[in-house]
Amino acid sequence: MRQLKKLIVPVLSLSLVLPTMASAAPAPVKPAAPTVNTPAADLRAGLDYLLSEHFVLAVNAMTKAYDGAKDADLAFKALDQNALDMTPAIASIYGKAGAAEFERIFREHNNYTDDLVMATKMKDQAKLDEVADEVEEFVVEFADFLDTATEGKLPQEAAEDALRLHEQQVQETFEQYIAGDYKGAYETYREGFSLMFVISKALSSAIVEQMPEKFGHSKADTKAADLRSTLNSLAAEHVALTVPQMQKQFEGAKDYQALIDAEKAHTADFKEAIKSIYGQAGADQFEKIWVENHIMAQSDIAIAAMKGDMAARAEVNKRVESFVKEFGSFLGAATEQNLPAAAAQDAIRTHENQVAAAFDHYAAGDYEKSYMSFREAYKFVFGIGQALGGAIVTQFSEEFQEEASPHDMTKIWLKIGSKDLSVDGKVTKMDTAPFIWSGTAFVPLRYLSEGIGAEVKWDEKTRTIWVMAGEDTLTFWLGKDYMEVNGEKRDIGTKLFARDGRTAIPLRFIAELLGWDVKWNDAEWSITLTKSMME
Repeated sequence: MRQLKKLIVPVLSLSLVLPTMASAAPAPVKPAAPTVNTPAADLRAGLDYLLSEHFVLAVNAMTKAYDGAKDADLAFKALDQNALDMTPAIASIYGKAGAAEFERIFREHNNYTDDLVMATKMKDQAKLDEVADEVEEFVVEFADFLDTATEGKLPQEAAEDALRLHEQQVQETFEQYIAGDYKGAYETYREGFSLMFVISKALSSAIVEQMPEKFGHSKADTKAADLRSTLNSLAAEHVALTVPQMQKQFEGAKDYQALIDAEKAHTADFKEAIKSIYGQAGADQFEKIWVENHIMAQSDIAIAAMKGDMAARAEVNKRVESFVKEFGSFLGAATEQNLPAAAAQDAIRTHENQVAAAFDHYAAGDYEKSYMSFREAYKFVFGIGQALGGAIVTQFSEEFQEEASPHDMTKIWLKIGSKDLSVDGKVTKMDTAPFIWSGTAFVPLRYLSEGIGAEVKWDEKTRTIWVMAGEDTLTFWLGKDYMEVNGEKRDIGTKLFARDGRTAIPLRFIAELLGWDVKWNDAEWSITLTKSMME
């Protein structure tokens, strides 16, 4: 089964995409006011929507087909329609011929979905091998198309690497699902979903670089565009998890609890995003509002439908309306009315109605209308990301200014998936590679620290790591989401863990902690660390 695009670039953590308001350094030169509404940001947002929806619909089509669900054919139809919806977007950039070639490659790869599922159900290894060969053919052909279309701005090798990674994640999600490992399946699903937004950034950046005049010399990778994309991701993933969770809970499906757990993890991510802007108090208030009369209420809608309890449903509807008013007011107050509370409430109410419609049609057995409502709900939230992102950028304008003259003297170079570490041109082979996990780029703490001349010590008994950098001592603990600098506690934002026997740490956190600036190369999927000139 082929999932379209996996084009690259290391994914950004929420703290990277949403600059910490208290510590972001002011730009030396202040250009025009930053905005989420530029031609390049619009292109990226459009790709955010189409590519992420493709992933959601593709996984859904595979699992529905394997389960022999009544709506399996409509699931594939929705997937195919998503591919058709991409064609006009491609035509607007590369013309009718380019769009036709894209559609041929892309729609054909969607057909592998059914082939893979059928071969898996029949345990037909020969057919599985054949599908694997077809997948590889797609990877090479589509990567060549992207390389040619972008005139090398998105190189074929990088595109191939990304496409293969994407295919692996899709297949792993499917395999974990059919094996009954629902927890693992939805964890992998969330990773794969997150990567779609990485892909859209890479592809939009390549296109904008290729055609600067067409996009008004705007850029797809500004802080404001990053914010808009992150909010797109958070809002869209909520829809992608909530609608199937309600449907599966209504049916009593074996995986509905795993979906509830995935929603909890998503809520935690959303809370961290709010915290990075409005602090702990704002994050706590968000969580309370978001969960009680929203996430829990949507689950209660499924329970009421399962019992045929119309009175209970009416009570839940009142709770949902309470959420609409409270959350809209929260957003209005938090953004200092840059997003008016009334406008926020209108948008949230529309969202709730669309989600409810997708569920109600499904519960009534009208699967065609259910898919229509789901796709409407999914598309709608990308407008919310734009509106909320615009309000935040206006509110904290200085924090989203771009540096006019970035310094690019390379000091340290790494690459996602590569064990090479270059320090001032000298390459060291690591025994593990940087990787992406839950939307964040992680690097091996020891190698990065030693690469810049720091001394690293480890205590197995207490699971403690000390990094001696100059006169500073940094203390980390495996399993803890905080560390200390000379005894002063600092929040990392995520619990440290080991991978391949090495402590992994979020790249953005350690780079800023040690005073380095981070630069991503979308084409190479590489990371360059340079000394900050703002120290």
